[in-house]
Amino acid sequence: MIKQSKIDATILIVDDEPGIRNSVHEFIGMAGYKSFETSSAEEALEILKTNTIHVVITDIKLPGMNGLELTDLIKNSYDTDVIVMTGYVGDYSYEEAINKGASDFVSKPIRFEELLLRLRRVLRERNITKERALMLARLQELAITDNLTTLYNSRCFYKQLDSEIDRSRRYNHPITLMFMDIDHFKRYNDTYGHLEGDKVLSRFAQIIKSCLRKMDTAYRYGGEEFTVILPETSRGEVMTVAKRIMAAIENEKFSPPSGKSISMTISIGVTEYCPGERISTFVQRADKAMYLSKQRGRNQISTIFSDKDSESTDS
Repeated sequence: MIKQSKIDATILIVDDEPGIRNSVHEFIGMAGYKSFETSSAEEALEILKTNTIHVVITDIKLPGMNGLELTDLIKNSYDTDVIVMTGYVGDYSYEEAINKGASDFVSKPIRFEELLLRLRRVLRERNITKERALMLARLQELAITDNLTTLYNSRCFYKQLDSEIDRSRRYNHPITLMFMDIDHFKRYNDTYGHLEGDKVLSRFAQIIKSCLRKMDTAYRYGGEEFTVILPETSRGEVMTVAKRIMAAIENEKFSPPSGKSISMTISIGVTEYCPGERISTFVQRADKAMYLSKQRGRNQISTIFSDKDSESTDS
């Protein structure tokens, strides 16, 4: 009695000998796998075009294209593992098959239990590889995103800003920057606790993202500060986005435990990149504009479009 496999997978058997092909196909089915069968490499490639195949088990000697050539094509075009089998061990080596991209090599006459063990090993290694790739992708995501708000973090902000400025220089397109700070956040945090404060930060991040265009990117700069990069955006356009964010936040209501419904506001600073200046100068000017909004009473949008421009505020 064959033990049923716990890994869902679809297998393709390629062999021009009907007896061997049918026997392997039947055995694979008994082991709990879905399988296809075909007699040529050309037909195998057609099946791969329209079906998700996890492992191909192919003979080397085939009419037309041989199994090693098939393996090479599969590994270059599909996310599929290959087990090569042959009765001509003297003509073909394990190293030759592996160099073509095969995951394993089986000699004929086929011993079905050995083939099943090798198939299960290939599938296990395939799953481990995919899980490792997902884990690495997740770790990479964590490295550039803020865990609480799911916005990009300040490390990512500087990297992306550098890229956008380079693009701005190449194509002579404007790029604008917004800095934002939640008004009286410390007072809210001290009054209602950090858990409630975290809810505010998370909700503010959602509101900011909802007000942006696809080309804009939002970041949690630190604490209760946020920033937005707006590529290919004029002064008038960035003011429209800033006003939209401010209005959306003013309309939001927070209801902490033991507290009444509360509205909160945000102070915004806006600036535009000046060709040739340092990134640090650009960022500092946006930060300065934001603090200008704070100094003038909060819940305002202040603009400083260059170090020579006069400062202005839009309530």
